[in-house]
Amino acid sequence: MITSNPKEAVPRKDRLWIILAGLAFLAVLIAWLWFTPAGFWGKMRALGYAVCHQLEERSFCIHGLCSPLCARCTGMYLGAILSLGYQAFQGRKAKFPPVWVIAVLVLLFGWFGVDGLNSFLHFFPSFSGIYEPSNLLRLITGMGVGLGIGTLLFVLFNGTAWSNWVDESPYKKWYAFPLLLTLAALLILIIQTNHPVVIYPLMIISGLGVFLVLSSVYTVVALMILGRENSQLHWRELVLPILMGMTIALLQVLLTSWLRLALTGTWEPINL
Repeated sequence: MITSNPKEAVPRKDRLWIILAGLAFLAVLIAWLWFTPAGFWGKMRALGYAVCHQLEERSFCIHGLCSPLCARCTGMYLGAILSLGYQAFQGRKAKFPPVWVIAVLVLLFGWFGVDGLNSFLHFFPSFSGIYEPSNLLRLITGMGVGLGIGTLLFVLFNGTAWSNWVDESPYKKWYAFPLLLTLAALLILIIQTNHPVVIYPLMIISGLGVFLVLSSVYTVVALMILGRENSQLHWRELVLPILMGMTIALLQVLLTSWLRLALTGTWEPINL
């Protein structure tokens, strides 16, 4: 178990590695900024470019600007952020949800799969489809999976990072998960207003969500690589693994974007 002076800003033995990790992140960030299209919205779109087809007819567009992610991916990353933010008020709880919550999340994941397959098959003119796909359905099913992703990430992070994690689910109280579903439904209704005041910020948040979710995953991986599972008491002890997670996440975004650009020759949406 790692011990450190509680008065120290960060563990003393981490300081050199933190500087090196910070320089590595800065180098990757500069490379990504140089490589991606110019302008703020170009950068936002570049984040989505690494993980999403970005087809305009399957995305939310307003006043000539299309979201960094398609409707399904927008729902997924917004759902993950909503879930993580909601559970953050539960402290360091790290027990998996009750069986009934898991069952609901599995059903939402299944709906995501069915709707995704139905939507994909509509690319073929001869296919009449199970039902007519829509961006609303893509948003809803994406949101459902995002809630599951956020739930899993929260449990994995707390259960890996903290030595004093709590053996209790964030959804222990019967109303906790239904309340999250209600908040997700309200968010969907807000998006459906298509009002610029709410759409623009949510577009930006969904794009940044790509980096946030990947960074969270790789921070957990970094903790395992460093052999620091269940060894931290304070956030300052996580500076090094978080920097490592952020660097790996941005490097993945950069390399994935480079590969897609090399294969397609354009920053435009995939032409299917």
